[in-house]
Amino acid sequence: MSFVTRFAPSPTGLLHRGHAFSALTAHKAAREAGGRFILRIEDIDQTRCRQEYEEAILEDLIWLELDWETPVRRQSDHLNDYAAVIEHLNARGLLYRCFRTRREIMEGIGQAPHGSAEAVRPGPHAPDEEARLLDEGRPFAWRLSLDRAREALGPAWDDLAFVEQGAGPDGETGVIRARPETAGDVVLARKDAGVAYHLAATHDDALQGVTHVIRGRDLFEAAHIQRLIQALMGWTAPVYRHHRLLMGPDGKRYAKRDRSQTLAELRAGGMTVKRLRAEMGFD
Repeated sequence: MSFVTRFAPSPTGLLHRGHAFSALTAHKAAREAGGRFILRIEDIDQTRCRQEYEEAILEDLIWLELDWETPVRRQSDHLNDYAAVIEHLNARGLLYRCFRTRREIMEGIGQAPHGSAEAVRPGPHAPDEEARLLDEGRPFAWRLSLDRAREALGPAWDDLAFVEQGAGPDGETGVIRARPETAGDVVLARKDAGVAYHLAATHDDALQGVTHVIRGRDLFEAAHIQRLIQALMGWTAPVYRHHRLLMGPDGKRYAKRDRSQTLAELRAGGMTVKRLRAEMGFD
């Protein structure tokens, strides 16, 4: 079996220690397996992504002594690919338009009993209301209907599963029953970008032949809804390997807002790549 994995950062800020650990983990796994390592730039959020951040990502990865295949896929260059998938899913009746704002969704969650999963399953608007909103030119997102997806898959819904070679937040490992219902009716196409993370990531993993998705444990829950998208589209499910998260001195995981631990700041402070790699257990 071939081994293909990837590192897929979003250029919405500077890379930090946590990013370095994830990139090094995936790169090491590919090299040990005699496989391929892919870099992908996930820049669909055009309100937050910046060219200077993308350039900084490349500079940081070179400093980490990583190498990757070229050309690098930049998601913003392939919006038509994702639009075709949205059109396909919509033609099958699996999507519905959602005109609700984030505030309206949050208010719905607050009114739902016990904050149930039903709160993030707003359902389609009434036909007359949808027609009015369309006539007004109101922006909308495309949501995946879990009810329609369950009908489309039939008995296969109960067999949805993915392989976890790492561990989830509660130690989940091995063959895991996928629970897409915990995510609700997720947005597959945002109002502002025409696509959302779950669809773009699963599409590109399938397109690029990714066999192993190696990423932080904070994305473990994403595997559940992504497994559903793969099943609906007939895409081969990769093996997942969710790794531990690096924690800062405050006990919280590193985030882009923590500028003191960005790779650029570490370099400026005299950190060498050899020392950083050693601290993370790679040398």
